Amino acid sequence: MREITATMAGTVLNILVSNGEKVASGQEVIMLESMKMEIPIESDTEGIVKEMKVNIGDFVNEGDVLIVLE
Repeated sequence: MREITATMAGTVLNILVSNGEKVASGQEVIMLESMKMEIPIESDTEGIVKEMKVNIGDFVNEGDVLIVLE
């Protein structure tokens, strides 16, 4: 299993993928908001979304797991 983690602290503004969806390397999967800026989180590998660890509105810290891929 591979994990997509937050690159910085922020609030989950939008989730761009869903469970079971195939994700490509470099694809934007989550949009965070930090200091009034939108920060896209990209997958660094390809896979299929197995589990979403966050919901819209959740606050995450740098390094927190956002999505688990298989």
